[in-house]
Amino acid sequence: MGMTFAQKVLARAAGLDSVAPGQIVPVRPDHLLTHDNTAAIIGKIGDDLEKYGVVRKDLSVIVLDHVTPAANEKTATGHQKVRQFVAKYGIENFYDVGVGVCHQVVVEKGHALPGKILVGSDSHTCSYGAVNAFSTGIDRTEAAALLLVGETWFKVPPTIKITLTGKLEPPVSPKDLILTIIGDISAGGATYQAVEFHGDVASLSIEDRFTIANMGIEMGGKIAVFPCDEVTEKYLASIGVDRSAYEPVWADPDAEYVRELSYDLGAIEPVVALPHKVDNVKPLSEVEGMKIDQALIGTCTNGRISDLHAAAEILDGKSVDPSVRLLVLPASREVLEEAIDDGTIRKIIAAGGVLLPVGCGPCLGAHQGVLAPGEKCLSTANRNFKGRMGCKDAEIYLASPATVAASAVKGVVTDPRKAA
Repeated sequence: MGMTFAQKVLARAAGLDSVAPGQIVPVRPDHLLTHDNTAAIIGKIGDDLEKYGVVRKDLSVIVLDHVTPAANEKTATGHQKVRQFVAKYGIENFYDVGVGVCHQVVVEKGHALPGKILVGSDSHTCSYGAVNAFSTGIDRTEAAALLLVGETWFKVPPTIKITLTGKLEPPVSPKDLILTIIGDISAGGATYQAVEFHGDVASLSIEDRFTIANMGIEMGGKIAVFPCDEVTEKYLASIGVDRSAYEPVWADPDAEYVRELSYDLGAIEPVVALPHKVDNVKPLSEVEGMKIDQALIGTCTNGRISDLHAAAEILDGKSVDPSVRLLVLPASREVLEEAIDDGTIRKIIAAGGVLLPVGCGPCLGAHQGVLAPGEKCLSTANRNFKGRMGCKDAEIYLASPATVAASAVKGVVTDPRKAA
């Protein structure tokens, strides 16, 4: 019997010929992601750090992105502690305020590569499956231990196989696809399972795959991963990664799966996830016409250049409804620069959009764009939990960039296919 992607990667990392689901294997990850929470993590092991130092200077990838620029003295002090830690221990991969959202930065800077193992003290670390990496979130205590010893362990997950056929019909987007899948599988339907995407994936760009893999955790997935193909190799070459730097891994044809699903991309329709669960997914037609107060385009899920292009195409020559606040935050400085250079930002601003600093911003409710009681926000983020955007009495609805842009113009939830 062949092995799945997860089995192959973990077997290779453990120096074994094969592993089986449920087996415990030791692993030395290639990278550990932390962000603003680095201050809290190193606080757990202050004495040990003084005595032993960090196990590897190139292990950590640290990105300040969650509350940037600092919103208060507490946050500023945390950022200061992170910078001091980076300087004292010679951390090689540090990205300060303004570089971008951690997950976008990890991929853009070439830290996530096919066949590599990455862990992060953030649940959406699963995003890097877009480039064929085994990537998953861990808690802060485990991250602290990794800084000292560089080793952890995994229980080999069973795997769900999802086969995609056909092509999406724009403005239907990868966000609509992954929300549809989550609605079918449920928020816990893939708990501690790997999710592999097979079939007609060549029509999906790396940015499309990023959106899909990013939300793997929203169905409970340990990882969500795509094969390394020509699309992957072209993208990695475009950011300066030499082909010799990675060794792709993919499942054997006779691998065994706990569940197999198939989706016709051409049949996917625009959808919306209603409060307060990501799997509370409904056809957009059931929500169409609902008044919104705020619209958010960005985050690690949908803050890339293709997302901004989709929004700008709808916003171009139009105006945001006066009763709606449209907030836009690119996922990185590189995305922002490209969007400025090609005129995308001008179109968004001319329509009445408010440009926020690159980073996480309103997504987690800790900084900027906080909602008031009773308000409704239509967002391209990955979570709509109660209180997620800073107010427990507000409502968050999740949708694609095209849907959010069309709705911002009309002031009510609007099908982007009717936006012309």
